Amino acid sequence: MFRFSIFGIQVEVQPWFWLTMILLGSNFGSNMQGTPAEILGIALFVIAGFTSILIHELGHALTARSYGTQPYIVLQAFGGYAAYPAGVMTRWQSFLITAAGPAAQLFLALVAFVAKNRLEVYMNENILSFFNDLIWVSVLWAVLNLVPVVPLDGGQMLAAIMGPKRIKITLWVSVVAGVFFGIGLYLWLELIFFPLFMGMLAWQSFQLLRQQR
Repeated sequence: MFRFSIFGIQVEVQPWFWLTMILLGSNFGSNMQGTPAEILGIALFVIAGFTSILIHELGHALTARSYGTQPYIVLQAFGGYAAYPAGVMTRWQSFLITAAGPAAQLFLALVAFVAKNRLEVYMNENILSFFNDLIWVSVLWAVLNLVPVVPLDGGQMLAAIMGPKRIKITLWVSVVAGVFFGIGLYLWLELIFFPLFMGMLAWQSFQLLRQQR
């Protein structure tokens, strides 16, 4: 277990996080030859993924701390979360805390894109690869998290907007969006992981919907 502190916020990185990043960076091992160039490319992807997802969670955590809480961050398999005491935020505060994660990540992508375009002439192939991975991970992760599926950021933002009295509407949107975006992501990226992930979240939302009944 890897632990450290940044901006006064405790961060825990679980082993499964690194494994997940390696699997994604190697496209789950497809067509891997194990050459030094491929290994370096995966390592750069892991560093870019770690940086981007940490910035995402810092967006949540720093915003939550601005409301007087003491959050902490956990990076785990396929992402992470910023935790803070439940039930102390208004719906508007919860919405802003949730939105801050994707916003921070998209801002990072913008900064990386501008830096790459202005300094590209000074970069070697490896540095360019790192910046490309950083931009790609930041945009894809932020957009994926904005899909209105519980418990992704988009689902949490929708829940904050709708409120607890309209939880059924939130869960129905979550079910439909999970199926729709799962199929769409598979057709776009041709990776089986995304439809499986979205399908699992859609099923969880359906189970919660049944409990509401």
